[in-house]
This record gives sequence, structure tokens and C-alpha cells, in this order.
Amino acid sequence: MEKNNLKAVVFDLDGVLTDSAKYHYQAWKMLADKLGIPFDEEYNEKLKGVSRMESLELILQNGNAQDKYTQEKKVAIATEKNEFYKQLLHQITPEDVLPGIHDFLEQLKAVCINTAVASVSHNAPFILERLELDKYFDYICDAAQVPRAKPFPDIFLSAAQNLGVDPANCIGVEDAQAGIQAINAAGMMSAGVGTESQMQEAKLILPSTAKLELGMLKEYFQLA
Repeated sequence: MEKNNLKAVVFDLDGVLTDSAKYHYQAWKMLADKLGIPFDEEYNEKLKGVSRMESLELILQNGNAQDKYTQEKKVAIATEKNEFYKQLLHQITPEDVLPGIHDFLEQLKAVCINTAVASVSHNAPFILERLELDKYFDYICDAAQVPRAKPFPDIFLSAAQNLGVDPANCIGVEDAQAGIQAINAAGMMSAGVGTESQMQEAKLILPSTAKLELGMLKEYFQLA
């Protein structure tokens, strides 16, 4: 391994490349209303960076209904939520790419730095296609193929392995605490998009995606 040499950047999807969180909220809200369980934007914050099944468990807990359904029924409920979500996703266009992302991805490609997406979303390929960003990524992790979701490092380790890059030569970009913990556990340098209080475990904190810039990241990476 060549020390302090940046070879890959691994991105979360929601909150980093685009903000589809509103569609997740709308879909969970539709489902919670159907189940008669209270659900609002404040409680929705607990679901940030959490897998679909874990999100469902949190919602059911909020309605004291976690023991009301069999595992088979829970899977069916989660699938129904995903159908709501996929319908809403058809509203996404390239205009929904977050600030600075296009320029940053172009910078990475120009110097042959590998890129991957490490998202708990099973809809990542469809979203990237809608955003017209799929051409920029060398690998898209399949959340279904990793045994443990964030904050465990599995999905980031999978990204590094499939890119053929040592995790120590990667930067992971996240906007959720669970994601930052996963990046750190994978042995990558973590860049957090958000406030200092939200991203306190990140090695580098950026107030917005517009601040993602290759020269600055490489300099910080070499000093880390």
C-alpha cells in the first residue's frame, strides 16, 4: 500500500448525491397512516442511515406494534413501503443532484480516482440512472449482499474490495452518524456533510456538498 495516497472515494447516496429523504418520509408516512401508527418528521430522523427493515421495526415500536406481525408480514409491509417509494422516485431528475457533486465527480474521473456508491438503498441503481450519475461510478454496492448494515463497516469494505483498493487509501463521504461510524470502522478517512454536532465523529466536516473539492481533500488526506 502506498501511504497517504488517495485512490478511491466512496459515496453514500441520500444526502450526499441527492436528497431523496423527503420521498422516504412520504412513503413511510403513507405506510404508518395505513397501519394507524403515529409518524412525523421528528420521528423520521431516527430512520436516517438505517436499513428498510430496521426502519420498519422503529416505526412499529413507535406504535407498540413490534410484536403484532410475523416476520413474513413485516417483509411484506416493508416491500409495500418500497413500492410507495419507487412511485415517488419517478419525480427525480438530474436537477435534484446536490450542489458541487457534478464538478467533484468530473475532477475524480479526470485523475482516474475510483468511485463507488455505498448506500443501504436497494433502489440506488435506479436513482443514479434518474439523476444521470450512473456513468460516474465504477461500482455500486448492493445492500442485499452485505450481512450487516451501517454502522457496521461491511458495505464500505465491500466497495473497497470491489474497487481493488485498500480501505486506507479511500475517503468515505456520508451525511449520517451511522455512516460515519461505518466509514471509520472500515479504516477509511471519513468526510461528513453536515454540522459539527451532527458529524462530530467525522475526520473532516464539510458544511455542504458544494465544499467537496479534490485538491482540498487530497491535501487533507495526505496530512491525516
